[in-house]
Amino acid sequence: MSEVSEVTTYKTVGECGHAEFRDKGSLFIGQVYPFKKSDELKLILLDIKKQHPKANHYCFAYRVGMDMLQFRANDDGEPSGSAGKPILNQIDSRGLTDVLVVVIRYFGGTLLGVPGLIHAYKTTASLALQVTPEVEKPLVREFIVHCGYDQVNDIFTLLHRVGGEKISIDQSLFCNMRVAIPIIKTDAFLYALQNMPGITAEQATK
Repeated sequence: MSEVSEVTTYKTVGECGHAEFRDKGSLFIGQVYPFKKSDELKLILLDIKKQHPKANHYCFAYRVGMDMLQFRANDDGEPSGSAGKPILNQIDSRGLTDVLVVVIRYFGGTLLGVPGLIHAYKTTASLALQVTPEVEKPLVREFIVHCGYDQVNDIFTLLHRVGGEKISIDQSLFCNMRVAIPIIKTDAFLYALQNMPGITAEQATK
């Protein structure tokens, strides 16, 4: 029996997307965003509300994280479960993470009922995701690298070699650099560090 191979990539969106859907006079506008941190949400919604100040609802859903366990769905005044959940279901049906979908509704004067709302929000989210390019990215592990400031360029060279990236640098007495390394390259990364005197690394916990 063959072994199950380790998952080393995930799917997300490469850029923003936009689509519209109309039903019985109501206009639904779907907007897709690459999205990594929940604290980005407030600013995005503020910008949307500036662009659409007369809209009646700003419903949304997102899923983030390598483990895909962080998510939220919001109905923004629509009947419970009629907006946010259908949007989230469309994200999940495509196997995406690190993505936010907002559906803006201009009420057209005719009530759609819960089934009608579910269909409208689902369709709008689906259309918006269909026109948004998807990308496949490597799953990563994050490490904290401890080094001297004269060794920072060596770390950047190594990151480039293994396809990693710098997340942040804590500049105190020594340099503590948080980096993200593709899972398939972590062994090579750690092995290379063993041959760099004065540099240590530990897997980040948060």
